[in-house]
Amino acid sequence: MSKSSDLIQGTLDLLILKIISLEPKHGWAIAKRIQQVSHEVLQVTQGALYPALHRLEQQGWIRAEWRASETGREAKFYALTRAGRGQLERELAQWERLSNAVGLVIRMV
Repeated sequence: MSKSSDLIQGTLDLLILKIISLEPKHGWAIAKRIQQVSHEVLQVTQGALYPALHRLEQQGWIRAEWRASETGREAKFYALTRAGRGQLERELAQWERLSNAVGLVIRMV
């Protein structure tokens, strides 16, 4: 990610969980989808993405399996676990609370 689009700490985990809640994806596809959906504002580097994926896997929120990608190459695909779905719901609620609070402060008259 570039300096101008640095994410609040923990936001990357939320974005990853949300992206793979729809369907399993490999790392490059996760980063590309975040970039695409954010209209090129958010760009996740490999140096940020793969440690986050590893951390989420260690916490039991995602699982990984090797499969053939759309190009035919083997890639590690990540999918949400049941615990991950619960974590996604908690993180979405926290994000809503935080973003609403920030909105209140910046719109203060």
